[in-house]
Amino acid sequence: MEEWNKVKKELLRDRGAYKEYKRLEPKYRLISQLIGIRLKKGLTQRELAKRLETKQSAIARLESGNYNPTLEFLQKTAKALDTKLVIDFK
Repeated sequence: MEEWNKVKKELLRDRGAYKEYKRLEPKYRLISQLIGIRLKKGLTQRELAKRLETKQSAIARLESGNYNPTLEFLQKTAKALDTKLVIDFK
């Protein structure tokens, strides 16, 4: 992890990379939280998909960042994970 932090710091010195990182940061923070909660609950992607009445591949796309979920889907996901969805503007 320490090595990644060094590489990340070096990459973010580039103004364009930094700008893109900041643009994508909320998306990947959400994905990281979702994965963390799923794992903490001891659920596989398949088990979460079953709770959401969808396919495991849909969860994989969501967790990889290749799917732009609707607010409704995120609310269903929060309920399936027995957690609360909070969205705010700062």
